[in-house]
Amino acid sequence: MKHLLTEEQFNKTQSIVKQFGAPGGVGELLQSKLVERREKKANWVYDYWLNDMYLNNRLALPINSSPAMVFPQQNFKAPIDSLRFAAHLISGVLEYKTLLDARALPVDYARGQLSGKPLCMEQYYRLFTSYRLPGPDRDTLVAQESSVMPEPEHIIVACKNQFFVLDVVINFQRLNERDLLTQLEKISKMAGSEDEPVPPTGLLTSDGRTEWAEARSVLMRESTNRDSLDMIERCLCLVCLDDASGTEQSDTTRATMMLHGGGPSKNGGNRWYDKPMQFIVGADGCCGVVCEHSPFEGIVLVQCSEYLLKYMIGSPSKLVRAASVSELPAPRRLRWKCSPEMQKLLTSTADKLHRLVQNLDMNVHKFSDYGKEFIKKQKMSPDAYIQIALQLAYYRCHGRAVSTYESASTRRFQQGRVDNIRSATPEALAFVRAMTDRKLISREMEKMELLRCAINAQTKYTVMAITGMAIDNHLLGLREAAREMKMEKPEIFKDDSYLISNHFILSTSQVPTTVEMFCCYGPVVPDGYGACYNPQSDHIIFSVSSFHESPQTCSVKFVKCLVQGLQDIMDLCNRCNGGPNPAEQKRNNQTMEMQTQTEAKGKTSQDSTKSQPTNPQVLVKSPEPTFTGARTGTSAKRKF
Repeated sequence: MKHLLTEEQFNKTQSIVKQFGAPGGVGELLQSKLVERREKKANWVYDYWLNDMYLNNRLALPINSSPAMVFPQQNFKAPIDSLRFAAHLISGVLEYKTLLDARALPVDYARGQLSGKPLCMEQYYRLFTSYRLPGPDRDTLVAQESSVMPEPEHIIVACKNQFFVLDVVINFQRLNERDLLTQLEKISKMAGSEDEPVPPTGLLTSDGRTEWAEARSVLMRESTNRDSLDMIERCLCLVCLDDASGTEQSDTTRATMMLHGGGPSKNGGNRWYDKPMQFIVGADGCCGVVCEHSPFEGIVLVQCSEYLLKYMIGSPSKLVRAASVSELPAPRRLRWKCSPEMQKLLTSTADKLHRLVQNLDMNVHKFSDYGKEFIKKQKMSPDAYIQIALQLAYYRCHGRAVSTYESASTRRFQQGRVDNIRSATPEALAFVRAMTDRKLISREMEKMELLRCAINAQTKYTVMAITGMAIDNHLLGLREAAREMKMEKPEIFKDDSYLISNHFILSTSQVPTTVEMFCCYGPVVPDGYGACYNPQSDHIIFSVSSFHESPQTCSVKFVKCLVQGLQDIMDLCNRCNGGPNPAEQKRNNQTMEMQTQTEAKGKTSQDSTKSQPTNPQVLVKSPEPTFTGARTGTSAKRKF
């Protein structure tokens, strides 16, 4: 922390740490308690970590905690097209659930750093069997692991702020795609024909966790509400059939629609945020999935999403009558009894969600000058390189370095989740200073040496983190051991430096995909940025978020500094390594391609009259398989 503190802060911290670690001191006592705990638990930090990262957090789930995966924009020409897409998607979910139930999912193996190790698969089995139950002080992650409880055989379909039970197994037979479409058509018709105004009960799940726990206890007073809650809490997942948002479709607007649904005036009430998987199918082709983060990490969301999109492109829509369930009962609408007290809570929640939506400053940018292939040619880790670029961007924006979080998967251990790669290293700071202050260093080779030192430091810390040797989980364990022993909080955990070190102004994650989609999430502190990136061969997708209410942050400015930094680092590499400019090379290639297309246009024009498919296409781009950094342990953010 020395390079992130004042001299006075550092000297005080040095003294406190020395005292904490002294022979026979508090540190040794707490360490012995952790060693005892290790002997009793499969993973000594898992419960501590889950509570600290998620369940104790009282902030609302949308934006603050729940990440979203944004699918390619779909081209729905008629309302039936979006229902066909939803039916096809549900079929894919049921196929994936079959794999999970049979424990037939192939084991993941680590790639990249220290590749080849098998990884713990437990998170996958919570995708469709868990639920985050709100509590007044701490939430509970409910997992349906009991063999006594019947397996859920229904999903919940949200449509126009109403919730419908869609049984996917009837008379011991799984519904085929034609039957699913029939049921979705019925739901769409039922939702549109409701005469009385329906309370947007789903809005309540977007409130702060303590407020939602209190509202839920009010709901539970009525048996009708208890039955509806039970059906939602036990379902496999949600499918949210959204109305068109009325906004111009761009990567940025689609990302915001996934994160918060546009607020109470749009589709914000068409959600139930406590459920791990909510698949969004918008009438305007805006589709994706938003997940409640406590049961699993980003790689699980990526793998499931990729399976579904590949299933949909690889298995044509099966809208045939074969093996159809002969008599399909009508889907059941869930009812709510809404007291005046509940109406008041709904009004208050809607106002808070509206303010949260207005506060989000999201910017999704596709950096097209180069991608990870150029970085690999420099014999550098793409993830470490991008992390240094993020440090440079922040320094250019704000003139200082700050505590940074990059998730490192610890799935090499049973029940492993994540630890933190602290990317704001002294080496990174030395490099970004050299790049921004010409008085410090003018020689290019010296800057290049600083870049390599910064990347080596980042890579070294990454290896430490994925092998369980990082500091954050260990310090968390020592702090929680002191709390369990009911001792006064040790001075080390009250120190300003500890608090600064855990105020993650930059919350970052690499979430690479092998199909065309991207991940996004919000900042984790009011004056911070969320920065999620998806490196591809020849481009990098960045999703940068901040809050408008913070006078310190601006997502557009940050992206501008990030682009400039990526270009400057590329220029430095080219000058020092004598390589061609990939951006210039790409422009030349595009010019040649345009010329070729123009020449070929006459030859192919006759093909343009061929009939188009009547079913909506699932737009999925499948590039060649690439290094999936998520599996190296850098898949996610703090809270990802």
